[in-house]
Amino acid sequence: MNKSKRSSRRRMPPIRSGEIIDYKNISLLRRFVSEQGKILSRRMNRLTSKQQRLLTIAIKRARVLALLPFLNNEN
Repeated sequence: MNKSKRSSRRRMPPIRSGEIIDYKNISLLRRFVSEQGKILSRRMNRLTSKQQRLLTIAIKRARVLALLPFLNNEN
């Protein structure tokens, strides 16, 4: 009973089919960065390994170009 209840619940995919992982898409990248500025793990994001690799590269590029902060030191 508990197993069937769990499988019937569908989660929304974290990245929709129309969204492209790109360093210029800051609103998408911010969803996968913690409050401290760390990149969230693949298990927390529910991404595939390929999506996680692309996301990591995009976040790092956005940081170098100062589109995203390296650290979030708001106390």
